Amino acid sequence: MNLDKFDLAILKVLQENARASLNDIGTAVGLSSTPCWNRIKRMEAAGVIRGYTVDIDPASLGFMDTVIVHVTLESHSEETLYEFGRALAAIPEVLEAFLVSGDYDYYIRIAVRDTRDYERLLREQLYRIPGIRHSKSCFVLRRLKETMLPLTGPVG
Repeated sequence: MNLDKFDLAILKVLQENARASLNDIGTAVGLSSTPCWNRIKRMEAAGVIRGYTVDIDPASLGFMDTVIVHVTLESHSEETLYEFGRALAAIPEVLEAFLVSGDYDYYIRIAVRDTRDYERLLREQLYRIPGIRHSKSCFVLRRLKETMLPLTGPVG
């Protein structure tokens, strides 16, 4: 899908505030409400806009720690990769999982309440997934940067 400067401007407004009114979006990008609405609907239909979410502070719900887990699997068959991905999807504390190149096969970002909670998660869930050869855990000490996608120039 080709995105022009108006589409990118609309996306920028929505990234900053997904609850912005059509009037506010239109004012910010220099269009009336109807063209904004049509562009938003077109981007939703094309999958550019995948949904609208709420940004929740993990600590306010007791998730005080983030752990990055590096995992190497015994096998790299399609079935093993599929089953591993399915198993990760069933663990609510797994926030993100990436199949990567390099020394490990996966990088997994996990939210936990504390080290005991992480140890429980390892014993009860992660280490019960068949096919894990090796894993390494790194507790995040501080998040240095979290940002939205850069939106520049026409895309497509």
